[in-house]
Amino acid sequence: PEVCLRLEVGPNAAVHSPLAVQNGFLHMLVHSYTAELFMSFLTNLGPFLEDEVIPEVIPMEIEVVDTKITLKDDSPRVYPTSPGPVPITLAVDHVIVKRRDDGVFYLTVLQEQTAPVESVLAAPAAGKHGLQLKEVPELQRELQTVKIALAEANMDKARLLQEIRKYNPLFQL
Repeated sequence: PEVCLRLEVGPNAAVHSPLAVQNGFLHMLVHSYTAELFMSFLTNLGPFLEDEVIPEVIPMEIEVVDTKITLKDDSPRVYPTSPGPVPITLAVDHVIVKRRDDGVFYLTVLQEQTAPVESVLAAPAAGKHGLQLKEVPELQRELQTVKIALAEANMDKARLLQEIRKYNPLFQL
């Protein structure tokens, strides 16, 4: 199943937290889930989340693994010839949201290490093609900078195409 829920109450829930014995402990796992949601769906959730009564704190752990959620803007278009905004896809590799006894939600992002240091250093370290241990973090930072620049360039491209299509809806690249 893509979504699993488990609620524990009673003395056995004490392994999670002291408050879980009384209020329970909720564990939710979302795995390999793909969904498309309209933005109006998210904006209309607000009234359901507001309450005049302070709810009881239920300790919980929500684990999201390999999940993609696409958000589509379904608001009325400002310009009738505009193709509309591009959908946004949120891809989550592995995130854990924990709510502890204090009622605060804590977000933990788990990342898989792409390559162990030993495999990076498999080439002779003294050779001209081998990577020194101190170069690895520098290369990772440089890679992140390039990835960010590429993402910004793609966003600029999409924005410019959208602007062009306002004036010429049939424009193709």
